[in-house]
Amino acid sequence: MKIVLDAVTKGRAQRALPETSTSFETGRATLVVAETEQRPTVLGLVASGRMKIDGGSVTIDGRMDAGQLRRRVALVDAPVVSEPSPNVTVTGVVAEELMFAGQAPTPFAAQRWLEGLGLESVASLPIGNVDAPQRIRMLLELAALRKGVDGLVLVAPDRHGGEPAAWWRIAEEFAERGYAVLVIAGHASLTALEAQGVLGGDGALEGDAPAALDPVPADDPAAEPVEDPDPAEDPAPEADTRQEDAR
Repeated sequence: MKIVLDAVTKGRAQRALPETSTSFETGRATLVVAETEQRPTVLGLVASGRMKIDGGSVTIDGRMDAGQLRRRVALVDAPVVSEPSPNVTVTGVVAEELMFAGQAPTPFAAQRWLEGLGLESVASLPIGNVDAPQRIRMLLELAALRKGVDGLVLVAPDRHGGEPAAWWRIAEEFAERGYAVLVIAGHASLTALEAQGVLGGDGALEGDAPAALDPVPADDPAAEPVEDPDPAEDPAPEADTRQEDAR
């Protein structure tokens, strides 16, 4: 599977997302730069077929098919859209995701799943207090449980602190397992990863970094990143409509 974003834009005067091009494909981890509070989420929604664009194109295996993108690509930890509430316990987050994956959504099942990853020590913590590498691994593993998911779009892992090399290694591990992985992060993370020489091998920097633009006015509708996907192709359980739509 290969997904190509070609000169995509969003919003009036491209303020929500300036022209950006990137691609990601099976067996490869790709890093693309997006700055400001909203643009990483906007780019993640676009890359996973969950937001209409105002310019450019998004294709999956050479075809424009947003429905297939939504089914095959999971949007992971996108601020506001698919991030778990910071006060929910890890066990609660896991149980909910197990439900979406068609598995038993019980605390016992969640605990057993965490033990399988060696994360049982954080089970009772609020997800907002979990260290970045543990949080990112857990959320990627949960997204990968979804039936038919072949791609993972991880949004702004650098906002959780820690060393960028830690979450980049995790992204590369998922690529080695056969997923197409796109990581959206800021320039500071790119600089750190380049300085440490960890962007080689199968991982790569891809795409044109969006140019800096003036902040979007609060009353500009282009600033709102969330658009409902087609319910016929990407139904959302009533238990958590907003987050399920985005994942």
